[in-house]
Amino acid sequence: MTNAAAPVRSPTHLVLIPSYNPGVKLHDTVRQARAHWSPVWVVVDGSTDGSAEWLHEEATRDPGLRVLVLARNGGKGAAVLHGIGQAAREGFTHVLTMDSDGQHPAELIPRFMAASQAAPRAMVLGVPQFGAEAPRIRVLGRKVSNGWANLETLGAGIGDSLFGFRVYPIAPLARVMRGQRFMRRFDFDPEAAVRLAWAGVPAVNLPAPVRYFSAEEGGVSHFKYLRDNALLTWMHTRLFLGFVLRLPVLLWRRVAAHREYE
Repeated sequence: MTNAAAPVRSPTHLVLIPSYNPGVKLHDTVRQARAHWSPVWVVVDGSTDGSAEWLHEEATRDPGLRVLVLARNGGKGAAVLHGIGQAAREGFTHVLTMDSDGQHPAELIPRFMAASQAAPRAMVLGVPQFGAEAPRIRVLGRKVSNGWANLETLGAGIGDSLFGFRVYPIAPLARVMRGQRFMRRFDFDPEAAVRLAWAGVPAVNLPAPVRYFSAEEGGVSHFKYLRDNALLTWMHTRLFLGFVLRLPVLLWRRVAAHREYE
């Protein structure tokens, strides 16, 4: 490690990085994550860019890094589900997910993990702080998704529904994912936040800067505007119907919480 301070080591919390053809930023992402935390696992989601080979070579020199490889691309959610299944079998209770393309702030990993350790029942959600380079259409689209997520949970406190830099308690996340066939691709992050809120998992929100890199800077985006917005629209349609069915329970929970603080 190049950092003077050793990375924090944990037997319960690990960093999980789903990765699909991530580009050159993968190197910095993995090394920076390892500089701040151990262990770090990368799930290679059917990548065809040679990144699995580099990761395996890196792991031979670094016992705090593990590489899990999926033969076919199944989507971000599928990669996370594979990772948390293995993590649970080895006794881990929480994962911090982050993207492999360098957009997420590795230096905040210890802070987010500490928040999770202080409130282990909660999901710790990053709330993105955008720079001037952030595509305006993505920022506006995020506001729409956040509005739907807060409606679908009766304002359960989801600060941002789409930002993938967050800590999940493994057991409830695995339950909600295995209970249905969705949440396997780009719909994973918003649906995970909503369904965990429905399951009674509280949210802790922490600010985090996000950086959008241009292609010249090595940035890679797999976001397809029509395809992924159609997926999100279908997802929120399903979630709204689920919200209507759960409305009595959500209202009762809101009333009970209000009485508790009277």
